Amino acid sequence: MSGAPRIGILTYQFSENVGALMQAYGLRTWLRQQGADAKFVNYRPDYVEGGGALRNILSPANAKANAKVMFLKLMAAKQALFEDKAQYRMFQRFQAEKLGVDGPVLKTLADVDAFLRTPAGKFDILICGSDQVWAPSLQFGIDPVYYLAFPGGAQGARIVSYAPSFGKAQLDEGYRDEAARYLARFDSISVRERSGAAIVERISGRSASVVPDPTILLGDYGALAHDPAEPVSQGHIFCYALRSSEGIRDVASMVSRRFGTEVLSPYNPHRRWAEIGRTIKPSPGGWVAHIAQAGFVVTNSFHGTVFSILLRKPFLTVGLTGKRAGMNERARNLLETVGLSHRFVPGEEPAMATRLMDEPIDWDAVAPLLQKLQDDGRNFLKAELMRTNRQDSFV
Repeated sequence: MSGAPRIGILTYQFSENVGALMQAYGLRTWLRQQGADAKFVNYRPDYVEGGGALRNILSPANAKANAKVMFLKLMAAKQALFEDKAQYRMFQRFQAEKLGVDGPVLKTLADVDAFLRTPAGKFDILICGSDQVWAPSLQFGIDPVYYLAFPGGAQGARIVSYAPSFGKAQLDEGYRDEAARYLARFDSISVRERSGAAIVERISGRSASVVPDPTILLGDYGALAHDPAEPVSQGHIFCYALRSSEGIRDVASMVSRRFGTEVLSPYNPHRRWAEIGRTIKPSPGGWVAHIAQAGFVVTNSFHGTVFSILLRKPFLTVGLTGKRAGMNERARNLLETVGLSHRFVPGEEPAMATRLMDEPIDWDAVAPLLQKLQDDGRNFLKAELMRTNRQDSFV
């Protein structure tokens, strides 16, 4: 190959969600470590966080979609008015400095397609993923951009998915034909969950590799965990709660009493519950550093679980309850894969934490299981880089 392969990534690199930024950081950093010139295509659709456009408001069929649009618009307005501007700037700085996000913001399929026709938009490989980029949204449906379905053909770039998720174990039948049509165009397909591989095979007849989230793919976050730019205390209880405080509040309190240590919880702009312990406002890198320096981690988040494992911290993952219980699947599958199922505490049974918090974790037993996961993802992407090299050698 005459130079480093150029790789364009389409994911949620713009989100103010730490997990989304860390998976974006993991994929790009690992690809760059392999010698690739990897960058994000700066697609930022309004519907993901801003709600997007209202549909025919007189039609009852659009009621749920329009309600979702209005909810997201209200949340976006609330954040614009009341969000901590200093933390917002920290997220923006992380996106620019650590993710290398630059160039004009692209809002629509037409914007992205036009960009991919330019010299700056010439890539050897386009990769979509990770995160739930294949999950149809209530207000928008399937986004062809995240299926790399570009009318202009993207100047012949190889079309590859790395660890996208459909968001749940089944794809609604109304989206089946559209998704199958897009999947037929891919050169190589991988997904994040076994359920995603089953969906791909069922609707398109194609096989999909199951690979880990990019945070696991990279594995080493020392560059962020030991960043001296942000002071971090040591030995605290780090409580990373998303979507609900049910169960996790009780577990964090029990762990705090057991070890006599303060609970620190990172700020969540979508929080609708009273704070757990003391709220802190770290940068994305500072979030990693707080886990690295914690004495114990309590979380109900998949990425909170991932980083507890990667940084070898004693932890408990508390299950979400009720209608949100289906969101526990990712964390539970990961825990099972690396032999740590016993670190899961059902949200309805927080008292289980009493006997678990003192149990040591055998990290030596976890290591080869985690390594196998990483090898699955790395081997998939190395094969794609090799294919690109072989193709280029004949150009």
